[in-house]
Parts: sequence; C-alpha cells; structure tokens
Amino acid sequence: MDTAPLSAPTLHDASRALWLATLSLMAAFMQTQAPAHRYLLARRIARNFETLRTQDCFSADCRRRFGRLGSRWQAQADRLRPGEPVPPRWQQVMRRLLGI
Repeated sequence: MDTAPLSAPTLHDASRALWLATLSLMAAFMQTQAPAHRYLLARRIARNFETLRTQDCFSADCRRRFGRLGSRWQAQADRLRPGEPVPPRWQQVMRRLLGI
C-alpha cells in the first residue's frame, strides 16, 4: 500500500484539465440540438477559452489562439441567445464561410 502524500495539483495541471473539459464541452455542443443547451454550452466554452487565454503556463501563441477561439464561441453564444431572431439560412451559411 502506497502511503506517499499526494502532491497538490499545479496551475499547469489545472489549466490542462480545463482545456480537456473544454474539448468535452465542444463535443457535447456538436451532439445536442436543443437551442437552449447549445446556448449555455457555447457561453461556458467561451468563458473557458477566456480563462485559458490568461494562463501563463501556455505559450503566447497558444494564448492568442485561445483568445480567437473564445471570441468565436462568444459570437456563437450571441447568435444562440434566447429571444434573438434566427437569421435566414443564407446568412448562416455566409457567416460560416466568412468565419464570423
């Protein structure tokens, strides 16, 4: 039986765990069709990317990518916000093509 004390998780470990959790949320977003659930998932994903963007344990390039991903997910959440009019199908296609 191992009785060695467990070491406390580091900020790097916690950040990596948040990154993995965010990937899981992204998979859940792709699998659900319920607009309210997709909205909540997109908001959480955007917040997670914002948190990851501020962590010094990632390289500057990686943090910039997290920032861009956070902006995209926030835009996705804004489009899914309850009460917002759903844009016509051609506008949705154009947004995807333009990456907004």
